[in-house]
Amino acid sequence: MTETTAHAEQPAETSSGTGTGSRSETALERYLRFWNAVTEPEQRRLAASTFTDGVEYRAEIGILSGAQALMDFRNQFVGHVGTASLRHRERPQIHHDRARVKWEILVGDGEGTSFAAGTDVIVLDDDGRISSVTAFLDRAPEGFDPAAHH
Repeated sequence: MTETTAHAEQPAETSSGTGTGSRSETALERYLRFWNAVTEPEQRRLAASTFTDGVEYRAEIGILSGAQALMDFRNQFVGHVGTASLRHRERPQIHHDRARVKWEILVGDGEGTSFAAGTDVIVLDDDGRISSVTAFLDRAPEGFDPAAHH
């Protein structure tokens, strides 16, 4: 996923009044940049500042634990589909230690072609790092068989 096509123009909406909005917004910006990072050093740097050591990622494809597993998943994906980028479909919503991020994956050069769309529910720790992600597919990729991943 390429960083150049990432879209995060607007700050996240917050409704908590807890003062954690800025930290959460920063974490969500880093999260988007992580998925779009091209080089391994950039991925590692972003992973270290974005995720807790034991971050857990739950999606149709399975449960992944740790930043390295997320990096491997991301790199296998772009190895399979080629150039890809993740972008927000709308402003993330944040309250307390939770965020809801609606995203779309574009594949191909330029503006790309929509591959899939989904929603991530993210849990943030007290330091504003992501401790877990639950990913839902709002629009699965063409030909996706969720039963093949159980």
